[in-house]
Amino acid sequence: MSDYEALTGAINLPPGAGKPLAGWRVLVPRGGPWGDSVAASLRARGANPIIAPLINFAPADDQPALLEALRKLGAGEFDWLTITSATTVDVLSSYDAVIPPTTKVAAVGETTAAALVAAGYRADIVPSDDNSAKGLLEEWEAATGGEKGLRVLALRSAIAKQVLSIGLARIGHHVEAVVAYRTVGVPASQKVIDDVRAGNVNAVLVTSGSVAEQVELQLGPIPEEILVAAIGPQTRKDAAEYGLRVDVVADERTAESLIDAVVNAALARA
Repeated sequence: MSDYEALTGAINLPPGAGKPLAGWRVLVPRGGPWGDSVAASLRARGANPIIAPLINFAPADDQPALLEALRKLGAGEFDWLTITSATTVDVLSSYDAVIPPTTKVAAVGETTAAALVAAGYRADIVPSDDNSAKGLLEEWEAATGGEKGLRVLALRSAIAKQVLSIGLARIGHHVEAVVAYRTVGVPASQKVIDDVRAGNVNAVLVTSGSVAEQVELQLGPIPEEILVAAIGPQTRKDAAEYGLRVDVVADERTAESLIDAVVNAALARA
């Protein structure tokens, strides 16, 4: 008997509740391939996912700078490309950007790496422990053999802190930091708003500070009985700044770990 079977048997789940999230309605705040993948994983665990994108990307204010950076990227003028979010991958795809074999790719977070692969790109470095810009910096020299003077294109959102760009410049690399997109809120449907405020949703996933802002702005205050799950410590910190309560945090900054955190909370509540 598996640990799960032993646990579910011990807590006497009702007939038909053979999956840990049976009967749970879970709000997925992003659409596209990421949202579809998360929704499929939730269904496999018995949940009823509600895909309600709360953020999207809009063109950067300085489009010529982005287009020129992507041209140089395709021409092989950079040794490395750094990607810090799955949304940046969406931008690359929307412009049909080419990453030549001579340019290596560093991805912050496994969600970002998975998005790169899904879009037909690759990730040469993903921090093994701390999936953050700081974590990538800590592993950079080991991954690059300590080589100095590398040409790096750092694509970022308009509101992102330039931790990675500044850190790479400080250790001797030539960094071109370019804003790839602006994050904008997407209005939730009235039904989603009503369901959350009435407590007809069991859990809300929070995958970034931008999502946390929109959850609190559009759906808050979140009823106490609804589980709010954050994808990592930084997202929890960002959520607190917007006044959003977080109940559980994923052990790793991945979608699967986030879902696991919801599963564990569901079992504990049962």
